[in-house]
Amino acid sequence: MTRDDDIVNELKAIKELLTPKPAPPAPPAPKGMMAEFKAFLSQYKVMGMAVAFILGLYLGALISSLVTNLIMPLIGLALPGLSNLSTLTYTFMNQIFGVGPFIAAVITFIIVALVIFLIVKIMKKAKIE
Repeated sequence: MTRDDDIVNELKAIKELLTPKPAPPAPPAPKGMMAEFKAFLSQYKVMGMAVAFILGLYLGALISSLVTNLIMPLIGLALPGLSNLSTLTYTFMNQIFGVGPFIAAVITFIIVALVIFLIVKIMKKAKIE
């Protein structure tokens, strides 16, 4: 019977080795307002979002200036009798409709969307997330 006992003991040892160990406990939550704030900043990548927001804001302003000051006058040169497309307005029943500023906003949106698309595409290709 000692051989059977040895086999049973060996099987128990194998079973114990194959049994998954419990996960280690989570680290304790940071104590104090400053520690919690630092954890919040790193967990949600707030600084990265802030930088992206600021860069996006100034990219939009740059593109808007490009469209208003360069592209719209070029389009105005192509259309006879119109010096600058961004100044195009229509008056109907004493109401002024600013068609030119709307067209400028649409062109600005398209260019900003294209630039963001290209940046995201390049970032994915470089495997930067």
